Amino acid sequence: MKTECQSEYFGFSGKTYPCPLSVAMDLVGGKWKAVILYHLQGGAKRFGELHECLPGITETILSRLLKQLEHDGLVSRQVFGIKPPLKTEYALTVFGGSFLPALAALTDWGNQVVTERGSLSVQTRRAL
Repeated sequence: MKTECQSEYFGFSGKTYPCPLSVAMDLVGGKWKAVILYHLQGGAKRFGELHECLPGITETILSRLLKQLEHDGLVSRQVFGIKPPLKTEYALTVFGGSFLPALAALTDWGNQVVTERGSLSVQTRRAL
């Protein structure tokens, strides 16, 4: 084990963590955050486009997570227009882009696990 996980506590963004891995998991952990970042790696997307990419997520949860990711500096939100309907796009920030190598490694590992130990579902997105 590396020494950074054996020291006291770490401060980041006003919170205290037991190790740097805890910081990372707070920023990108959970069921949807990394998946949202995965879908933004190709460029900015509107809310509806993101929602279509994420079967099973509610609009409320997606909205809340995008706000968290924006607050943490991983995602930027840009609003276009003056009067409704406004066009809002979400994109990775430079900080969010710094997560892409780790995201690629997680994606590769997930593909390996599914190939070796899982199975592909034949359900359509609507069925989920």
